[in-house]
Amino acid sequence: MQGIDLTINGKKVVAEPGMTILQAARKAGIHIPTLCEHPALPVAGACRVCLVEVEKNPKLLTACSSPVAPGMVIHTHSPRVLEARKAVVELILIRHPLDCFSCPSNGKCELQEVAYELGIRDSSFKEEGDTCNSYALEDANPFYVRDMNKCILCGRCIRACDSLARYHAIDFQNRGIKAMVQPPVGRDLEHSDCTFCGQCVQLCPVGALSEKASAGQGRPWELESVKSTCSYCGVGCELNIQVNRKTGRIANVTTDYQSPTGINEGRCCVKGRFAWQYVHSEDRLTRPLIKENGSFREAGWAEALSVIAGRMNAIKEDFGSDAVGFFSSARCTNEENFLLQRLSREVMGTNNVDHCAHL
Repeated sequence: MQGIDLTINGKKVVAEPGMTILQAARKAGIHIPTLCEHPALPVAGACRVCLVEVEKNPKLLTACSSPVAPGMVIHTHSPRVLEARKAVVELILIRHPLDCFSCPSNGKCELQEVAYELGIRDSSFKEEGDTCNSYALEDANPFYVRDMNKCILCGRCIRACDSLARYHAIDFQNRGIKAMVQPPVGRDLEHSDCTFCGQCVQLCPVGALSEKASAGQGRPWELESVKSTCSYCGVGCELNIQVNRKTGRIANVTTDYQSPTGINEGRCCVKGRFAWQYVHSEDRLTRPLIKENGSFREAGWAEALSVIAGRMNAIKEDFGSDAVGFFSSARCTNEENFLLQRLSREVMGTNNVDHCAHL
């Protein structure tokens, strides 16, 4: 396939047909800030933070939605671009409180990063009465908190709900300074189509949406991401477990929308994303138990498996293969369940296999 030759910041770049300026720049390792854009979402071109200058074009173009063309000469950080970009961010900050110190997104807020990059401390456009900034904190939801005072109306949550979750639980409501993201008129989140999958929470670039379970569990720079598999069903969704390096405890669970190994492509259900507290439950069994003389004692895995294998073989020898049965779990992966039925049929010689699919 024939590539498209263009120049970005004096660097010769070969882009693929159909690429946008932003995609071509990222491929070349050139940074262009964004807020409304996310690789997993349809392009919106709403925030205007990614404006770039293209020679022989009278207007600044949005890099996220403008396709590349042969011979383009693009400037991503020219004085004209930086002036426009700074004005755009200051306009966004009109309706965004500067309480970064106590914000749950401090350290991972994309607006914070762009403002730092541009050297912005406050908005020069802010005046009393310009916008609504006294929304009550919405924490009735058991999984996450909504602080609409921090919403920058980027629309990421709406597009995530539409294109990733395939629901339409939220949308822009009202007009002008009263515009905000809400469920359809006459409904709240608990009575909308929302399944609490949390994709809107993860894709929010600021602190308008935050996970309740992760509050106080660690700052972003204290966390280490560990790739794992969700244990709630057999689908095998890939999760990124955010572990606090200081405490060794889980602080949050996220997903990777660009992971080449995740069959869920970043999607996740409410259980996988929010119901991870059982890991640290004091009632959780963490070692095998062997029952002796009417009571249980802790044992190692090698001993426990040896006891199980010995008793199963004894039953088979005394009563035949069909005296043994295997009960599988919907909370194991499909691969683990497949191995169990092979153990049943090929090793023990019985077709007595059942599955608790009602889970």
